[in-house]
Amino acid sequence: MNTLGKKLSELRKAKGMTQDDVAEKLGVSAQAVSKWENDMSCPDIMLLPGIAEIFGVAIDDLFSRETKRAVMLRESERKPLDELLFRIVVNSADGDKVKINLPMPLLKMGLELGMAMPQIADSNALKGIDLEKVMELVEKGVVGKLLEVESGDGDVVEIVVE
Repeated sequence: MNTLGKKLSELRKAKGMTQDDVAEKLGVSAQAVSKWENDMSCPDIMLLPGIAEIFGVAIDDLFSRETKRAVMLRESERKPLDELLFRIVVNSADGDKVKINLPMPLLKMGLELGMAMPQIADSNALKGIDLEKVMELVEKGVVGKLLEVESGDGDVVEIVVE
């Protein structure tokens, strides 16, 4: 289970910061940050906006298991392309839920071979999505929720790279 403490630790490490760095920016002790990261205590609610700002995330993202927004990672923070997953989630208005998970190398190979993805090409909500442009963004370090579209008939489609 991904706790607030684990999330704070992951975000801090991803930014290349120490607990002392975070503590200094927030005006608290490094011991307080350590207690948060070890789930021994939680930060004061008034500190949440500052914490979110330091890590470049929304406050909601501190409590979420999923990556909510797209972010551009520095080269040193990026995972290799072969470790990334391209996810398409379709929540239809009539209650059906479809999930497509593709390893990024498979998507890249398919694009290079000129293969079409009927899951995207045949979806009214995703017509006009250029997967080659999406691939370019990912190769430049963009990850997270890249797209959320609601069609006229109420279907919601998300594209996430993680």
